[in-house]
Amino acid sequence: MEKFKVKFLPDNKIVEVSKDTTLLSAALSCGVYINSACGGDGVCGKCKVIVKSGKVLTQPGGAITLEQRKQNFYLACQTTVHSDLEVEVPQGSKLDYAELSSPELQDRLKGFFNAPEEIEPVKAGMREDFFARSPLTTKLFLELPVPSLEDRVSDLERLYYQIRQVSDFGAIQTGLANIRGLSELLRDSEWKVTVTIGRRNDSLEIISIEPQDTSAKNFGLAFDIGTTTISGQLVDLNSSTILGTKAVYNKQAAFGSDVISRIIYAQEKGGLERLHNTVVEAINEMSRELIEEHGVHLNDVTCVLCTGNTTMSHLLLNIDPAYIRREPYVPTANFIPVIRASEAGININPRGLLSCVPGVSSYVGGDTTAGILFSGMYKEQDLSILIDIGTNGEIALGNKDFIVASAASAGPAFEGSGVASGMRASLGAIQKIKIGHGSRLDYQTIGGGKPRGICGSGYIDLLAELLRAGLIDRSGKLKAGVDKRIRASETGNEFVVAYKEETATGEDIVISDADIENLKRAKAAVYSAVSILARHMAADISKIKKIYIAGGFGTCLDIENAVHIGLLPDVSREKLEFLGNSALAGATLMLLSAQAFKCAEDIARRITYFELSVDPCYMDEYMAALFFPHTDLNRFPSIKK
Repeated sequence: MEKFKVKFLPDNKIVEVSKDTTLLSAALSCGVYINSACGGDGVCGKCKVIVKSGKVLTQPGGAITLEQRKQNFYLACQTTVHSDLEVEVPQGSKLDYAELSSPELQDRLKGFFNAPEEIEPVKAGMREDFFARSPLTTKLFLELPVPSLEDRVSDLERLYYQIRQVSDFGAIQTGLANIRGLSELLRDSEWKVTVTIGRRNDSLEIISIEPQDTSAKNFGLAFDIGTTTISGQLVDLNSSTILGTKAVYNKQAAFGSDVISRIIYAQEKGGLERLHNTVVEAINEMSRELIEEHGVHLNDVTCVLCTGNTTMSHLLLNIDPAYIRREPYVPTANFIPVIRASEAGININPRGLLSCVPGVSSYVGGDTTAGILFSGMYKEQDLSILIDIGTNGEIALGNKDFIVASAASAGPAFEGSGVASGMRASLGAIQKIKIGHGSRLDYQTIGGGKPRGICGSGYIDLLAELLRAGLIDRSGKLKAGVDKRIRASETGNEFVVAYKEETATGEDIVISDADIENLKRAKAAVYSAVSILARHMAADISKIKKIYIAGGFGTCLDIENAVHIGLLPDVSREKLEFLGNSALAGATLMLLSAQAFKCAEDIARRITYFELSVDPCYMDEYMAALFFPHTDLNRFPSIKK
């Protein structure tokens, strides 16, 4: 088959591909990640590139304007290679995978795990509650009695006996590799060794045996694998101290912005393997950076604990997720046995362990379980609600007696996808907006530099401010002629947030009628899910003790604005509490405590999944929520005033 070379600018990466390969596929094959929220269906219009030279064949698409066609813009997913090419990827089409700093998460978790050494438990939840400290892996320094003619117990039995003298571990097993080298190791180390013991489901295993005392160095990693963002923490398992936190964008977004798109892509030839490799590469890169920054040796990282929605967990483990989206929507597994991290391709100690937080159903995964654990709602007498606002928004309602959970297909609009100027919460994202008199508009960007786009918290502020200023009606339509920032475009009216002269991309940053429609549908999905779940359980939202909000908005989420647009219920503001990344926080708790992990398993078994689509009132609730803040203003008394 005829092959051609494609050079991608400004990265200067060159790849050789077969004729008729799409530019999107060519870019992915050489590590150039182009925004493709629709997974290559030619719908989102995010993958625009400029063909500088060469011959291509393209499908017609409305996402390319007449002016852009004159400048040789093409959709990478709809354009195929027919000669050697030079292709420029504009800044606005790139997937920005720069590290996301999350100091607010680190600050929030300080004190949750940094208990003094003499205090064995670690704090959990939002109250003064504790779990016993018993990490996924533990290192023990042992001085074994030297064998003699009077003491001829075998080396392995001698090791087991000494372990039980130090701690009541019960039944212990080990692998053949450890046994083969045991005799020589014990004698060379003068019977002084460090044993790493890991919890493997209902038993304990000797993971490794090292000469002399290395017990002071034992570390673990916790990860929340989100549809949009992957967050991780390096934890000192001896002191229960979080050493560092990182977050990066999930590069699987190049294959689709939501779980359904990725499940479909996984059915293509090699698709599952690519999705699996993409997330594992991100985890390994984050792990490498964390251990280098904190002077940790890879061999001393002995365990990893991961959480995520059900699809993300399947893709992490290279398990086919096909039946998650096929009726009756059954995943391969909700409770994953503890395995070797190397089996999934994760680089830590070669015999280190990987554990996954148990999930509930196809669309309520381990991230919800971890969030419920962290919030503490599972043990309260009064009812609470957990709202995790994300691409696959999960809602949980319950107390110590029951928990019911649902999934709201909110889509990725609040995570920067499906909206013209949307971006994730990274450098240059507008995260706060205020509209004043006379078209005065003030905004704040992450990092303080020139704006590149708008992230979720910025969109929530913008919608609320447009409503307050009377620039949009309650249906979300921009009012033409009432403000100089409102202008006509090829797809309807749009409001200019930042003119091209003040942006980092050299393009106007806008919000259009179509963008507002997408955001409105996302907020309606979340609010209607809360309403239906409460109605189903005969619960009065106004009498709910606590509403916990989780998600990747960071500290810039303005809860008042979230209520103003109808994303959150209009209740007393002291009832609304932002948890941040509750999934990662819960995962870290489970990494540090077997008791916390057992509690999470019990929570997952207790949760009843409720399918919203089967409720006859769901569509009515959803349609009623397609207004700002809602069709029924009596539900939002503070806004009605």
